[in-house]
Amino acid sequence: MIRYTDDIAEVDEHMLSGFFAGWPRSPSPAQHLAVLRGSFRAVVAIDDAEGRAAGFVNMISDGVLTAAIPWLEVLPAYQGQGLGTELMRRVLEGTDHLYSVDLLCDAPLLPYYARFGMTSVPGAALRRPAALRDPAG
Repeated sequence: MIRYTDDIAEVDEHMLSGFFAGWPRSPSPAQHLAVLRGSFRAVVAIDDAEGRAAGFVNMISDGVLTAAIPWLEVLPAYQGQGLGTELMRRVLEGTDHLYSVDLLCDAPLLPYYARFGMTSVPGAALRRPAALRDPAG
């Protein structure tokens, strides 16, 4: 059974393994948890039977007019069960007052995000994989 929480105090590092598959360098679980804790809003899908996070989404925002969703990820074993859709629904809940909620994704994912009313817009990004190096390790 999956439950959803926006109380990141319920999440610890050992629950965050297996995410960021295919990344050139993955954030450490400590970095991942710090990102969730520092977010304007974050929602985590928890599989209590396994004691792990099955998926998560986070939002950064000025809290007034703009927000961005940098990460939405569901572990492969949990994909196809609606977790991503529920995570997005929950993170977008209560954001109607915001002028913009932005999200960057690869082109093949645009139809998925269109289901939430998002439209394709031009964008740009700067990626620095070395920043993912764990300073403690």
